[in-house]
Amino acid sequence: MLNIVSIFVGLVTLALGLVAFVPLLGWMNWLVIPIGIVGAAVGALSSSNGGRNLNLVLIVIFAIRLSLGGGLF
Repeated sequence: MLNIVSIFVGLVTLALGLVAFVPLLGWMNWLVIPIGIVGAAVGALSSSNGGRNLNLVLIVIFAIRLSLGGGLF
């Protein structure tokens, strides 16, 4: 059950993160990354690793996007 919740949080993170890829909306990554961390924490409590791995990959991708934009854009 926790894995399904983690995957759902990951999908919400992905949807919000895709919006954050639009130029001048990079500041949204500051909101998206903590949501992904919560999803990874919930996935870590689960017996399977799918949701946790999804959230960890999304955190890395959006952190790279944030660093490429200089932390703001």
